[in-house]
Amino acid sequence: MKRSIYVLMFLVALSATANAQKLNHLSKSDLKKGWTLLFDGESFKGWKTASGAEVSSGWTIKDGILTATAGGKGGDIVTTNEYSDFELTLDYKVALTSNSGIKYFYTKYTTGGDLGLEYQILDDDLAEDNGQANHLAGSLYDIFQPSKSLKKLNRAGEWNSVKIIAKGQMVEHWLNDYKVVSFSRNSKSFKDAVAASKFNKVDPAFGSINKGRILLQEHGGEVSFKNIKIKKL
Repeated sequence: MKRSIYVLMFLVALSATANAQKLNHLSKSDLKKGWTLLFDGESFKGWKTASGAEVSSGWTIKDGILTATAGGKGGDIVTTNEYSDFELTLDYKVALTSNSGIKYFYTKYTTGGDLGLEYQILDDDLAEDNGQANHLAGSLYDIFQPSKSLKKLNRAGEWNSVKIIAKGQMVEHWLNDYKVVSFSRNSKSFKDAVAASKFNKVDPAFGSINKGRILLQEHGGEVSFKNIKIKKL
């Protein structure tokens, strides 16, 4: 009897481990909660380049991992769908010195071109753009720096988890299960930070548009993504 119990416990543990190791997978619980995969691990379905073309060879898919190759010149890629209130989660890793980002509410502005708020991805140690606090990993790029006390960043070559929550005017950036940025898009602090940023001449006001695509940035260095999923709020 005891042996049967041990065998059953082993099988349950084995099953749980197998499920935990599945890439780009939605559990029954995820589906019930309204989660949708943005990357199926096998194709570029649901994605296009920022210019509207098919995704080029500068992006690769191998073993369930989506990668912008170093020097591949694949360009940024965006979702074919637009999102307003959402929760987005994914895992990423950068190569040494690499720079990337996740843009949301990405759309065309009357003045300023195609833009979006950006969750910065960076090798904080060696990337060229590491000299400004609001350009570091987890920041709202060029607007708000991530919390120094809460930020726990894994080094280049290791996976980091991201969560972005946008609900109404409120936005949160999470890095490895810690909330590192939180702001309201209609707050004075946000508007003042935009006025002091490179986006101060954008029309309509930068960050005021409530709907847009999700963008994964190709910035010349290697960056990889997996487990990209979104839930409408």
